[in-house]
Amino acid sequence: MRRLIVAMLVPALFASLAHAGAQIDPACDAPEAYALLQAVPKAQPLHAAEAVWLDHGTLRWPGAARGGSFKLYHHPAGAVMAVAGATVSGAAGAIAMMPVEAALSPAIAVRFKFVGDGVTLALPAGSQAREAVAALLKQQLVLVEENAAGVVLRATRVQIAGALDSLYAAAAAADDLGVRVLPRQATFKLWAPTASRVGICIYPDGKRAAKRVLDLAADAETGIWSARIDADMRGQYYAYLIDVHVPGVGLVRNRVTDPYSISLTTNSTRSYVGNLDDARLKPAGWDAHPSPRLASQVDLTIYELHVRDFSVNDLSVPARDRGKYLAFVHANGNGMKHLAALARAGMTDVHLLPVFDLATVPESGCVTPAPMGDADSESQQAAVVAIKDSDCYNWGYDPFHYTAPEGSYASDAADGAVRVREFRRMVQALHRAGLRVGMDVVYNHTAASGQNSKSVLDRIVPGYYQRLDAAGKVEMSTCCDNTATENMMMEKLMADSVLTWARHYRIDSFRFDLMGHQPRAAMERLRSALRNLAGRDIQLIGEGWNFGEIADGRRFVQASQLSLNGSGIGTFSDRARDAVRGGGPADTGVDLFRRQGYVNGLVYDRNAHAPATTPAAELLRSADMVRVGLAGSLRSFPLQTFRGEVLPLSAIDYNGQPAGYVSEPSEVVNYVENHDNQTLYDNNVFKLPVTTTTSERARVQILGAATTAFSQGVAYFHAGIDVLRSKSLDRNSFDSGDWFNRLDWRYRENYFGTGLPPKQDNGKGYELIRPLLANAALRPTPEDIAWTRDAFRDLLRIRASSTLFRLRSAADIHQRLSFANTGPDQVPTVIAARLDGAGYEGANFREVIYLINVDLMPRQVTVASAAGKALVLHPVHRRADAADRRPVTAARFDATSGVFDVPPRTAVVYVLP
Repeated sequence: MRRLIVAMLVPALFASLAHAGAQIDPACDAPEAYALLQAVPKAQPLHAAEAVWLDHGTLRWPGAARGGSFKLYHHPAGAVMAVAGATVSGAAGAIAMMPVEAALSPAIAVRFKFVGDGVTLALPAGSQAREAVAALLKQQLVLVEENAAGVVLRATRVQIAGALDSLYAAAAAADDLGVRVLPRQATFKLWAPTASRVGICIYPDGKRAAKRVLDLAADAETGIWSARIDADMRGQYYAYLIDVHVPGVGLVRNRVTDPYSISLTTNSTRSYVGNLDDARLKPAGWDAHPSPRLASQVDLTIYELHVRDFSVNDLSVPARDRGKYLAFVHANGNGMKHLAALARAGMTDVHLLPVFDLATVPESGCVTPAPMGDADSESQQAAVVAIKDSDCYNWGYDPFHYTAPEGSYASDAADGAVRVREFRRMVQALHRAGLRVGMDVVYNHTAASGQNSKSVLDRIVPGYYQRLDAAGKVEMSTCCDNTATENMMMEKLMADSVLTWARHYRIDSFRFDLMGHQPRAAMERLRSALRNLAGRDIQLIGEGWNFGEIADGRRFVQASQLSLNGSGIGTFSDRARDAVRGGGPADTGVDLFRRQGYVNGLVYDRNAHAPATTPAAELLRSADMVRVGLAGSLRSFPLQTFRGEVLPLSAIDYNGQPAGYVSEPSEVVNYVENHDNQTLYDNNVFKLPVTTTTSERARVQILGAATTAFSQGVAYFHAGIDVLRSKSLDRNSFDSGDWFNRLDWRYRENYFGTGLPPKQDNGKGYELIRPLLANAALRPTPEDIAWTRDAFRDLLRIRASSTLFRLRSAADIHQRLSFANTGPDQVPTVIAARLDGAGYEGANFREVIYLINVDLMPRQVTVASAAGKALVLHPVHRRADAADRRPVTAARFDATSGVFDVPPRTAVVYVLP
């Protein structure tokens, strides 16, 4: 994230208030976010924070020798000077630390297993009293190893999370953080245990100066500061003033919005005072409107959608509402007609890319460029990039306030009530269309940390909410400033936020960004809390990627792919995704072409860049991995591999990991396209031979979608997969503006060939990309788009027609799913599977057999168990308006022999009524 330089105000202006409320603290209305009350000495080194509090009485200093002499020096404003070779100066006091030889408690040992070996030190008994430790934690702390003469040998700062969690454990039970509003009363509560003073500025609106300032009172048991105002505060705004020591800076007075903000004014400068149960914040009929329900998590069929993408290009929506929450209330708009049609076909959920308060999109005055240029021109991307910091677009993976709706999607960002009402109207409209609403949430990082003006958490409790490395620096493995959900109050913030969205906004399911950076235990507690809140399961899925400082369980058992068995929480599976698409998400250059996938030509339809000698085994291995996905990546499911051996999916290798990794189908999310990386259409532009017609490209698109629609587990689709969506080959369109993220609900354009994508992420491949974008033959026709739209809806209808495509348990999958055409003698371009529906609730058919032929020519396969059965084409195929006519005109089944003739590039389903 970009770092902003925050200026310091004149310290003399900010003397502590002697009479709360008697005058307005200038910090309430100062142009900058903090005032320096007392700076650290300029010559003072900022030591690494190598020592770690384990609990409120014990520290560990990795690498330090056990026989040394240790003291903990402290000063409330940061005046301690500890330089190797000199004696310590500037301290307000020092505590001799006692080495500890006893083993740590099991809980502490597990939590801090990542902390290296070294000396374990304890505060003397008299210094372990709550008041004494609490006072220490408000100050600069420098742990020093000295020689007998008191000369510093080494010095370190101390990481404080363990002490805070130990000392203030009672705070986890608080259920009223943030603002609580009654008609004639408002209560404000903030967890700030290291602050020496907390005040609150009250504003009449989002622009005028503060009219009142009060000091909050601290609760010693919880570290929570609170204030009550006996007046009608609804519709007003507030910000906190926090006096706190910031390492390397000094004692500061931070003006900070509330991390529990329910809404804010423009650009999140002030928090909104309101009650989410207030009728004035609800649209008409909000409390009574019905939400669609699901019987099982595996019934989830999801359409991933960005609020702005949905309507900013839709001329059927009034101009004032394009790109906004209110676009969804226009039931006769082209976009809502599209979503309603998907719902009728079987789509259950729309998952919105981040809609919480974002840090990167200006909430007023944002601008939109008007690019122009040839299909392969650089001018379009140059126009987008030139204003990317001030334009109206970002995916939104840059959290500012987790529990407030984003203001740029509201009709009036200045009024905190508007975004709440309009968000609810959006949810209400989607529910009325028959769609549940899922939310993409990002609790694994914040937009900023430290004293950055867009840092909230770290300016309230410095060094607590962010995950720190061994030197005390904020970890950045997620792209940004990682949070530490293993810390009590960060987990609580996440849980309280999710529960608020579920209760007050009726969010039906949640998708967690980089969920593998969070503890499994925290996610399980959240799942349980949601169930208790709603009286039913609210579905949780997320990215379970295993990387960074927490990889392989280094800090805790992660909520990652290989660590969530039995949890009921779903993770995205890359097994079939990579097999279907070809290659991997990190591919660049010629690898984008040469690493073909199962549906786009691997071995059987080589493109000009593909190796001429790719062994046939690669196609066979890819076919097996597609079957892994169709079986829900279930660990225990047996599959005859292309080598002829029968193995559980967990014993099949996927890049050094088990291909099958889940215990139950609810724990896997199947997909071939989402917001990340190239769209499926763009991916196939690279991988299919350039001479492939656009009508055949549409067929390949549907083959890819079919592998998701027919897979056991959750089905996840990116908005636009059904209309051949292109981002003009952009591999990372998170900040590529409206231009590269457009959707056309008129079904005329897919926006392929609308300029070279932004140079930062795509420039190295320009010479390979340019001729593709310039090739008009790669641009689909409206007829191609309409066919894909309708064929996709047919896939949804087939999936929705029977619970056999959504088997409830691992036992059901073992009993009812089997694959034909496997082993070394298979036809490698055809997947054939049988689903047994006898006696199964919701099956609607006694048997289902589906076949997917990715080849350019018809193929014939035998399913021995089908012989003698009166199988017929699925009713969806037999509809007069079915998009794909090949199943009716060219597919054949010989009941005598059990032989199926499958047309080229066709997915076909037979049923036994």
